[in-house]
Amino acid sequence: MFPLKILIVEDDHVSALLLKKALEKNNHQIIAISETGEYALDILETNQADIVMMDINLAGELDGIRTTEIINDKYDIPVVYLSASSDAETLNKVVGTNPSAYVIKPFNIRELNMVIELAIFKDRKEKELQKLNNELEEKVRQRTKDLAEANKELTRALEKEREIGELKSRIVLNVSHGFKTPLTSILSSAQLLQKYAEKDHPFKAKIAKHADKIENSVRNLNSLLTSVLFFGKADANKIDYKPQKMFLAAMLNEVVDVVKAGAEQDVKLITSFNKLPKTITSDPDLLYQIFENLLSNAIKYSKEGKTVEFTVWQDEEFLKAEVKDQGIGIPESEHSQLFDRFFRAKNVGIIEGSGLGLSIVKKCVEVLNGDITFISKANQGTTFIVTLPLKR
Repeated sequence: MFPLKILIVEDDHVSALLLKKALEKNNHQIIAISETGEYALDILETNQADIVMMDINLAGELDGIRTTEIINDKYDIPVVYLSASSDAETLNKVVGTNPSAYVIKPFNIRELNMVIELAIFKDRKEKELQKLNNELEEKVRQRTKDLAEANKELTRALEKEREIGELKSRIVLNVSHGFKTPLTSILSSAQLLQKYAEKDHPFKAKIAKHADKIENSVRNLNSLLTSVLFFGKADANKIDYKPQKMFLAAMLNEVVDVVKAGAEQDVKLITSFNKLPKTITSDPDLLYQIFENLLSNAIKYSKEGKTVEFTVWQDEEFLKAEVKDQGIGIPESEHSQLFDRFFRAKNVGIIEGSGLGLSIVKKCVEVLNGDITFISKANQGTTFIVTLPLKR
């Protein structure tokens, strides 16, 4: 064991000298012998000690226990208690001071050396552990500081994103509304041209043809702007659920009539509305958007002479609808993107479309707390199943 600087605090002069002699045999340096706690503290003010051998019962006002408490607070030096008593009361007193060891008098040299070695080892490990704890606490403080800073940056970024989103929504709404007025004027002019073309004119056929093209183009553009406006409101969380009592079959038939009137292909639309409630309370605009988009798509992506089936029924507390076509279908590799905005499958070819219809359907279904699923394979058609709660 390496030599240590030791302070002996013992009021029995004979015991102190015997202890000093025993320690010096192991090459330890005795820096002083103190009979009182007060003097021991004075010695430590000017001298460095590696360990203190402390008698519990001392002359003076400070006993060994109180002196040890002061040493723990001021110097953090390991203390080994020396006592002729090992009763429970004494042991309970010394436990609170966290002593490095406890030696019962009389002691033998071998036991004494072992106790000192264990005390030094214990003190070293405790200090290493304290150092590690301090380093860990510092790392935690630094990480906490870094995390707080990162949270601030994230909050700033989210706020900036929110501002940009609001600006984008305002721009989309303002621009879309701005287009509505001139489009209405163009549509009116095209309809007037068609009226004039009804009269005798050498270019009657051409006027009618081009007026019809203008009208169709304006209607398509107007439909696109309506879709953009819808998502402008969606992004701004302004799509409200506005329930009202409606005659369900009448609403469904109205959708079917509108879709048939706008169909460009000769596709047969078969309907089946069985066991439906006469009236329901829901948002008619959202329901119209769902069914009109699904039916329009089904017809648009079907070939001439094919069939589209539109079935609606009540299933306990739910309204269920199925739109089944025999069209081009959707490649399985693109199923996950089907409801994304502006997405159009690779197999649509020259068929016109904005890629917004199914996104609108999905959003409307969500607002109604419903669910939409589909089954589709390329060249084998597509079936959409919509489930909506009758009570919301």
